[in-house]
Amino acid sequence: MNWIMLESADQINAIKQQQGYSVIFKHSTRCSISMMVKKRFELDWKQLPENLPLFFLDLIKHRDLSNQIAKDFQVYHESPQLLLIKNGECILDLSHGEVSVEEALSVISD
Repeated sequence: MNWIMLESADQINAIKQQQGYSVIFKHSTRCSISMMVKKRFELDWKQLPENLPLFFLDLIKHRDLSNQIAKDFQVYHESPQLLLIKNGECILDLSHGEVSVEEALSVISD
């Protein structure tokens, strides 16, 4: 699996229009906790469906996009943060130690 770098508002709008599931991972490159959560997620991500788009947002470079995500998906900004999007709506919002492949899979499997 590979990250899709989230670098434009157009990408966020496309995620909102997309059918099915997508993941947005918001990461602070200056935060050791965020780095640890990202590494733990990447260790387990092979359990996720192969066709699941995994979007990666660098909060330091793109705080404006993080703000747009918070507004568009009606979530409180946190970092690290994982959003599971289904048919354009956020159905799961995890932050810090809650972020895990298992949590995402529990919702996808339902």
